[in-house]
Amino acid sequence: MNTAAVLVRCESAARTYGAGATAVVAVHGASCEIRAGDRIAITGPSGSGKSTLLHLMAALEEPTSGRVTWPGLTGKPGPETVGVVFQGPSLIPALDVVENTALPLVLSGRPEPSARRRALDCLALVAAGHLADKLPEELSGGQAQRVAVARVLAAAPRLILADEPTGQLDRVTGRHVIDVLLATADTLGAGLVVTTHDLRVARRLSRQWSMDDGRLRAGPDTFPASAPATPQGAGP
Repeated sequence: MNTAAVLVRCESAARTYGAGATAVVAVHGASCEIRAGDRIAITGPSGSGKSTLLHLMAALEEPTSGRVTWPGLTGKPGPETVGVVFQGPSLIPALDVVENTALPLVLSGRPEPSARRRALDCLALVAAGHLADKLPEELSGGQAQRVAVARVLAAAPRLILADEPTGQLDRVTGRHVIDVLLATADTLGAGLVVTTHDLRVARRLSRQWSMDDGRLRAGPDTFPASAPATPQGAGP
């Protein structure tokens, strides 16, 4: 069993949108822990709550009930501690590729020349170095996704959350991106969580969880002792 530091803990965390008869429960009372060194794939159909769960883990959304904590991180999660590869477009249109990739470093106070060098190195890792001076509007969906991966890697976070990172990539490029995510997580000693529809991708990670209709399904060892082994529904 992994005895490394717990980077994020969900305790019966639920997320509901709307209220009353029109309320939609995106995540039902999920309880889980992600530790440094974990390699976890979350599978499930579109609309099953995978993206929302990652957003809760990244502190991008607040749980409607239950709680999410980051005991192994210092302070509130940010790009230098939790890196998110979003499923949809996430690049800033006015910045070129290298500027987008370097942005988290610049915002954290790193000198621009150093941030740019790090960004170029990470772009090369995902075979996107030749795109450095392109604007997001000049990129294909797959190219933009590789740049988004490079941006996360540049910040060297302790927890990497990747939402369908290979969804817009061909098989060869997708396999390379997963290679890079796994190698980077190993180098950093970071936790890695990947949501995916592709079982080939899921099998690359050492543990597989699943979601269905907002309910997280995982083995009992994923849950803290204080939380139930089977996630409980939490609706309005």
